[in-house]
Amino acid sequence: MKKINFYLLFLVSLILSCQSSDVNKNSQDDSKPYAQESLSTEKKLTYQSQMIPSEFVGSENKAYKSQGKKFAISTQGYYATQAAQEILNLKGNLIDAFVAASFVISVERPQSTGIGGGGFMIFKQAENAKILAYDFRERAPKKATRDMYLDKQGKALESLSKDGVMSVATPGLVKGLWDIHQKYGRLSWQKVITPAIFLAEKGFAIYPNLARALEERKDILKSFPGSRKIFIDKQGLPLREGQILVQKDLAKTLRKISKIGASEFYQGETSKKIISFMKNHKGLLEASDLHSYKVIEREPLVEKFKQYLLASMPPPSSGGVHVLQFLKLLEPFHFTPQDLNTDRLVHYQASAFQLAFADRAQYLGDPDFINVPTKTLLNEKYLKERRSQISSDKAKTVNQVSFGKIELSEEHHETTHLSLMDDEGNAISSTQTINGYFGSGAVAEGTGIILNNEMDDFSIKPGVPNLFGAVGSEANSIAAFKTPLSSMSPTLVLDEKQTPIMAVGAPGGTRIISCTALTLFNYLNLNMSLEDAVKNIRIHHQWKPDKLFIEAPGLRLSEMMKIKDRGYQVEVGNIPCRVMAVVRETFKESNSYRFTAVADPRDIGTALTGQ
Repeated sequence: MKKINFYLLFLVSLILSCQSSDVNKNSQDDSKPYAQESLSTEKKLTYQSQMIPSEFVGSENKAYKSQGKKFAISTQGYYATQAAQEILNLKGNLIDAFVAASFVISVERPQSTGIGGGGFMIFKQAENAKILAYDFRERAPKKATRDMYLDKQGKALESLSKDGVMSVATPGLVKGLWDIHQKYGRLSWQKVITPAIFLAEKGFAIYPNLARALEERKDILKSFPGSRKIFIDKQGLPLREGQILVQKDLAKTLRKISKIGASEFYQGETSKKIISFMKNHKGLLEASDLHSYKVIEREPLVEKFKQYLLASMPPPSSGGVHVLQFLKLLEPFHFTPQDLNTDRLVHYQASAFQLAFADRAQYLGDPDFINVPTKTLLNEKYLKERRSQISSDKAKTVNQVSFGKIELSEEHHETTHLSLMDDEGNAISSTQTINGYFGSGAVAEGTGIILNNEMDDFSIKPGVPNLFGAVGSEANSIAAFKTPLSSMSPTLVLDEKQTPIMAVGAPGGTRIISCTALTLFNYLNLNMSLEDAVKNIRIHHQWKPDKLFIEAPGLRLSEMMKIKDRGYQVEVGNIPCRVMAVVRETFKESNSYRFTAVADPRDIGTALTGQ
């Protein structure tokens, strides 16, 4: 892959100019200062050097695939992937690279993620047989109540949960990254945040997806001074493609966090600015919500599929349950590579998605508040009964498909994903978000932090669709300190020796589940290359609405006709999810291996491997 010298030059020179004020007790000895090089002597960034080269953008993205032997990185960001690579080159470990990339992607994709949001992470550490699952998702504030988005007549006030300060849940990203880095990081906390500070200060050229998001959300961004200052020009227009986005306030906030640690966000000056902003605008969030936020280490879902072990996120993510449900529902059926993109395979896949999403709507929620029947949903006896409802020839309507009967004691692509592996046997899959485009649209003045609109991921009223068209039940109703249901599906695949061989995930609302599941199906079931598994046409069916979505340009005409003849209401168009995946391929003949990293070529994203 062609070297991106201008970015590496500035990133390395900036890191080398930093003397560590190490707030990480587990970091290596940073007492010896690096060779000093004044930033004032650096070449000045030009407009051209801040442009993301056209070879990395959209259908012209030629950096979506990389192969090598030392490490593999796939992110939705051009700068995020470069930052992870540079941290590894500075002798950081995979956690250091992950944390650096997470902070950089927060700057690079402000429409999708940020330190005002949260996420999930699955981690397989080389020296630890246990697979770890970290939940640093946003949680409902103390003042949140079940019916807070209903009027006196019980009608849902949907805009309140989607826009502005009433939609903001307690952010968890900074605490999540801090806790994980404290436990497993090697380099200092300050060093791994440095690339993000650099990018926020110097800026970068707005790329097409960011420009579209700014145009779509311009009205809400104009309504808050902090947002308007960053994203709207003096003429009242959103910044446009090619213009430079500089985030000075965010750089200052990140610098404080780099020097002080996560406590700066949750108890320090930054938290005071957030809470002051919330009080001024009559928002939900209070100081006690930030002070009391805790990261939860959960038991990952680990299921056998064929000869592999699949590890994914448990509830309150629905992604792991239903990705695994989809694969296990289809496991007994015989499919070959010749079935790819045929009406038969699409029919069975759509039927499995219908059943999984019906269960999602009924049973999934925060396991700290309700009894989520995870084991039953993945139990073969239950799956056999659900599988029997798949007709071999005809589609079933919403009214013909229901959730399974269980006796109980009882996401648009405004998200981002990172997949990383190394030659030591470590693997990370993490999905992060602020929910909708630019979250709530609100930036707490003086912080540069875009606050999430994660409250919309709750069922504001059972049966009323959220931002992504997903319906929910009482299981996902609002309660103080509760975590909203998510579709995020960070997943690892391990071989029979429990060596990680794949890390995969995606942004994309409810489409995360289908896109992740289809990529796994293509790679593990149909033996496709990772590149082809990611690039293949996608489908999506989420039970409600009663539509089969097929990615444009669609299947062959003859197959499309057969699909419609089966009774499906078909809609052809964009399926907004973007898969980030890395695999470790073993060659028995030569007793060697190779990493392949793929960043979905449908969008900007960069895959890198170490040689």
